[in-house]
Amino acid sequence: MASTNTIDASEIEKFQAMAAEWWDPNGKFKPLHMLNPCRLDYITSQIAAEFGRDLTSPLPFKGLRILDIGCGGGLLSEPMARLGATVVGADAAERNIPVATLHAEQQGLNIDYRHTSAEALVAAGETFDAVMNMEVVEHVSDPLAFLTACRDLLKPGGLMTCSTINRNPKSYAMAIFGAEYVMRWLPKGTHEWSKFITPDELYELLAKAGLDPVDRKGFVFNPITWSWRLSNRDLSVNYVTASVRSS
Repeated sequence: MASTNTIDASEIEKFQAMAAEWWDPNGKFKPLHMLNPCRLDYITSQIAAEFGRDLTSPLPFKGLRILDIGCGGGLLSEPMARLGATVVGADAAERNIPVATLHAEQQGLNIDYRHTSAEALVAAGETFDAVMNMEVVEHVSDPLAFLTACRDLLKPGGLMTCSTINRNPKSYAMAIFGAEYVMRWLPKGTHEWSKFITPDELYELLAKAGLDPVDRKGFVFNPITWSWRLSNRDLSVNYVTASVRSS
């Protein structure tokens, strides 16, 4: 069982300061709003495949309990609730929770948002069919301890999707210099390049945490169409993995 607190206070403060802007598609979270359809396509297809669900049916995720760890304002939690899942959204940044809760209520959605951590959820004995762990692991103090906590939150046979940013010169140019300094999509200092994780490193961390990595794909931005797509080969900047708790 996980017991280490992997919350990085300085990282949390960055997102506290931006909490009110979560649902502004042209605000500080514009990159996530642009990426969200691509993220959802991957997550929903992986969950549907793992649990034998038909995404064309009404409420295909009914009966599944899903955790959105690092939920922010609820950009992923809300679509999962609309698909019928029972959703818990957890975030270590306290200011995110009322923002997420109010928006869900305005949409007529019942989502259990909590100001808590993965480790605290483990200590409380919570378990889930699926964990969405998106753009969080590069912000924690101890990635292995954090991923181990996420593993402990999965039921046997449960699925975790985990995305982050690769560490190479291209990712520095695009995710930090481009997004924070040129496009000014994010406040300067939102990301630390040294905390980025390569796909091979993440696969090794997932395995050490007791998970079986089963898939990985890249999120690729097209500056011509101003849109994102999934790629089987290009994991050079943003990428996502799927892993399963087999026992």
